[in-house]
Amino acid sequence: MDKDYVILVNENDEPQGLMEKIEAHKKALLHRAFSVFIFNAKNELMLQQRAINKYHSPLLWTNTCCSHQKQNENNIEAGKRRLKEEMGFECDLEEKFSFIYKAPFDNGLTEHELDHVMVGFYNENPQINKVEVESFKWCSLNDIQLDMQEHPEKYTAWFKKIFNEFLNRL
Repeated sequence: MDKDYVILVNENDEPQGLMEKIEAHKKALLHRAFSVFIFNAKNELMLQQRAINKYHSPLLWTNTCCSHQKQNENNIEAGKRRLKEEMGFECDLEEKFSFIYKAPFDNGLTEHELDHVMVGFYNENPQINKVEVESFKWCSLNDIQLDMQEHPEKYTAWFKKIFNEFLNRL
């Protein structure tokens, strides 16, 4: 089985080498990542519920998709690749901003990412990959914000950070 690697970076997003994904998460080392937000014509955000077999945050709700860039892959290419793998569709993406966050998990792993946030538009329902995604739903930003305040335990640690950053930059 191929090991997944992440690109270690400094605060300026300059590559510092590669490391196996699990090791980087165990050591909480800063690495490059991306998050995709897909909206429809009603300005609703497509959320995904993570598959039950995920090694962290199973069955929690999060943004449309997210992952890590591969070596020699730009942010947009990475976002399109993962969107197709997880949600089963392609669309144009535009990078909006990047920021650094840290999110520890109960299992001893920590996401410490320089996250590139991208936005796209799509008006159909996805064809989800059930290995990666349990379910999906379309929600208004206001409904997400209210539900996240009332039920924060239903959302991934990183989505709560990314969503607030996204709202602050609108």
